[in-house]
Amino acid sequence: MNIALTPEGSDLTPYMPDEHGLFFIYHFTAEGARTKDAAAARWTWRSYQITDLHARQEIGAEKALPAAARDAFLAPSHGCHIDYEDNWLFGDLPDLRHDFSEARGLVHFRFAFNDTMLIGARKQPLESVDAVRKAVENGSRKFRSPAELIEAVMGESLDGMATELGKLGDTLDGIEDRVVRDAWHNERQALVEARRQLVVIHRQMATLTNLFRHLDHSHRDELPDTINDMAARLSHRALTLYNDGEQLQARTRLLQDELMAKLTMQSNQLLYVLSVMTAVLLPMTIISGLFGMNVGGLPLVDTPVGFWVVTAISVIIAAATYMFVRRLGRGA
Repeated sequence: MNIALTPEGSDLTPYMPDEHGLFFIYHFTAEGARTKDAAAARWTWRSYQITDLHARQEIGAEKALPAAARDAFLAPSHGCHIDYEDNWLFGDLPDLRHDFSEARGLVHFRFAFNDTMLIGARKQPLESVDAVRKAVENGSRKFRSPAELIEAVMGESLDGMATELGKLGDTLDGIEDRVVRDAWHNERQALVEARRQLVVIHRQMATLTNLFRHLDHSHRDELPDTINDMAARLSHRALTLYNDGEQLQARTRLLQDELMAKLTMQSNQLLYVLSVMTAVLLPMTIISGLFGMNVGGLPLVDTPVGFWVVTAISVIIAAATYMFVRRLGRGA
């Protein structure tokens, strides 16, 4: 492909692809410094818009890529995976969307690299990729190999997820404080949203841990030491975040159980009040129903104080019923 040797042009932008579907192309010397001289480059990093037809054609025509890597790049699915074939490590791993994308959350980025080439592709601006790109542009970091850059990208991604877990932990702290203060009535929706985000991140951490373990078990004899060490470090970090997420999930379940218990208690109290009111008003309803019958022989009809006598009797019976129900409630 001719584009692999194209020098960096000022018309390339990290946010809008060019006519090849290419966001940017960076060349690196053996010492890891960025250079604009393609002939002096030790290795190259290219980033594509995976939904762009020209980008898909460029990737599909890349003869250096093994067939499995090309198929993985062009596959429509977004399931996480990582594999190694013909000295190429390739995969599809999770990352956080950039702040200015349509909706914040987890998406995926695809990559494939060997000793001299790194090809990346994504649909939306990604935080970790953009952070590493900025480090390359301002010269604050040097990357002597594609493996170092991919580890930096994954490190940024894991740092971002750790930050998200920290924010969710603070959210749970606030919910827990309000639950303890009995100011919990508006917390159910916030708890549901926090748990939903935790489930997404926790699932991705579990996937990453399993992917790196699978890579180590399936290709232990094939992987270079640098990639083996990289996979071990990333697997350890993903496992740590997985455990942190598991603890936060346990907290959300406990808080949800406590909220349900408080809601049940509140419902029981309302039912108790309704039951007491029903029991107290039932005798008065019966008496008013009896004296409201339009038949002869009703007592106290001709008595001037008959209304007050019936009212007093009803109140006395209601009070006695109330005391009886209260005693039953205390005994229970």
